[in-house]
Amino acid sequence: MNEEEKAQEVSIALCIGMGVFIVLTAAIALMLATPFEVSGVKAFQNPESMWNPALFFMLIIGFTALILIILRFGGKRLVYFVMLAAVAVTIYYVMAVLVPYNHIPLVSTLGLILLLYKYPEWYVLDATGLMIGGGAAAIFGISLDVLPVLLLMTILAVYDAIAVYKTKHMVSLAESIVDLKLPILFVLPRKRSFSLLRGKDQGRGKTGMEEAFFMGLGDAIIPSLLVVSAFVTYVSVAPALGTLIGTLAGYAVLSRIAGRGKPHAGLPFLNSGAIIGFVVGYLIMMV
Repeated sequence: MNEEEKAQEVSIALCIGMGVFIVLTAAIALMLATPFEVSGVKAFQNPESMWNPALFFMLIIGFTALILIILRFGGKRLVYFVMLAAVAVTIYYVMAVLVPYNHIPLVSTLGLILLLYKYPEWYVLDATGLMIGGGAAAIFGISLDVLPVLLLMTILAVYDAIAVYKTKHMVSLAESIVDLKLPILFVLPRKRSFSLLRGKDQGRGKTGMEEAFFMGLGDAIIPSLLVVSAFVTYVSVAPALGTLIGTLAGYAVLSRIAGRGKPHAGLPFLNSGAIIGFVVGYLIMMV
């Protein structure tokens, strides 16, 4: 087997691995949805309001702009601790639902945050990212009815395309986030020797973006919102399963065009697939 064939096999394995992360994020979100509902943990009190997607989008724009401005003026450490605090809050909510006993959620959260701070290796980020992604998808999925989620997914797909291909500010943000070593990206190495802690690959000048396959947590979270919302709204497996299958179909298309080391907007493909899958699942449910 020549080097080109080996590289192709590795790329296929990495694409499958990221697909597994998408499935796991949705599965964890579904598992947490009911406990969150029972506990009253919601992002919006009126799930039917069509203003919720607009508010959600404005929060994303505002937070992204703030982070980029701080980074531009050299405040990388400030960004790190702000985002680490946001990660800690999400982890705490998840742990409070999973193990709601005395001080266990707080102690567990502090332990995970300390691990992230001291040893932010790629597999630690991936494991924590699944918890964060599933928790966020569950919270917002139960907080938005299907129609607001569909509107939000459409808006975010358009925004993602503009931010990656036109303004390219999302590419700059992603590169900065890789340097921060926070669990808001899924990371799969192309080589066993890869390490986020070592930075560049053995001094050969290759950046981390070239030596590993990265996917933003948002690419797994946003389609999972529809999975959760569809399941909660219709109490039926068909729309939720259709959404997940459609997401994977969109991801398969994305994987075919994604070149090595070249960033691509994921949400236009993932959200389109998820929406089409939801429609098919909904029609099956209605038959």
